[in-house]
Amino acid sequence: MAMNGRHSGRPTLEEVALRAGVGRGTVSRVINGSPRVSDRAKAAVEAAIAELGYVPNRAARALAGNRTDAIALVIPEPETRLFAEPYFSDIIRGIGAELADTDMQLLLTLIRTPKERARFAQYLAAHRVDGVLLVSVHEDDPLPDLLEQLEMPAVLNGRRSDLESVSYVDADNVGGARAAVAHLIARGRRQVATITGPPDMYVARSRLDGYRQAVEAAAGGLDAGFDTALVARGDFTEEGGRRAMRELLVRRPGIDAVFAASDVMAAGARAVLRESGRRVPDDVALVGFEDSAIARHMDPALTSVRQPTEEMGRTMARVLLEEIAERESVRRHVVLATELVQRDSV
Repeated sequence: MAMNGRHSGRPTLEEVALRAGVGRGTVSRVINGSPRVSDRAKAAVEAAIAELGYVPNRAARALAGNRTDAIALVIPEPETRLFAEPYFSDIIRGIGAELADTDMQLLLTLIRTPKERARFAQYLAAHRVDGVLLVSVHEDDPLPDLLEQLEMPAVLNGRRSDLESVSYVDADNVGGARAAVAHLIARGRRQVATITGPPDMYVARSRLDGYRQAVEAAAGGLDAGFDTALVARGDFTEEGGRRAMRELLVRRPGIDAVFAASDVMAAGARAVLRESGRRVPDDVALVGFEDSAIARHMDPALTSVRQPTEEMGRTMARVLLEEIAERESVRRHVVLATELVQRDSV
């Protein structure tokens, strides 16, 4: 062990555990970056590592544990959306911040075609990564089921349905949308329309459900209850918001409020309202969702539902690190709270 106060050989993980007064598994979790360690235990292990001069044999550890020390961040969207929408950069920022103090390499993968999906499936089958973070989940995406079949640790940003079997981190989309629409109705708006996201995404359906709940709860204060003519489909892009807003003005020229299911679509809707000579908020009140930089920089500044996007990214990475370190079969479902941020567009 030691001679004349000096270590006679390369320190072992067991010696670190003994010096720190913890179990071998705790030392392993600290080294692997797992969040499932108390601050006190982590500090003790880190002190023992420093005192003993312990250096993990990463090659041997990776070989023994079939580890690659790499995580894939998969975004099944075109690069135009990745670089145009603040949501993705905020998610990536959160993931990067959580992984900063670990040895994990983050690999960004865009999947735009069936060929690219098939190629990535082969990559996964070869176990080239330790886990996968999947952002922008569509209902018919086969990747989550493939990840389960391969027993690959994975965390989704959002979910495919209420019965999601893969670990996920989501926001309270129903509650956030309901609060936004209730706010519009409380301000005396009587024809409240909505621009939705794609129907094959659970997040879009949830925000539509929140809209419907608020409208049905306040039917007496509106010109009508839930009216499909006041619902226009978008796709979470600015151009989609423009198209949907034009449809709404043709169908219901008298609308006096719009809840857009994303800030980007609200920006598109705002441009069309301006082109049509309608003032925001005097003629038409406008609310978005996400509370991104777009909301703060619009004219007038956009009232929006704040979802903790960067925290969602951090939580996704944290949950995935836990799954990789523990290799447990328990799936974690995390839903973060939302908050309505009031600005000048209502």
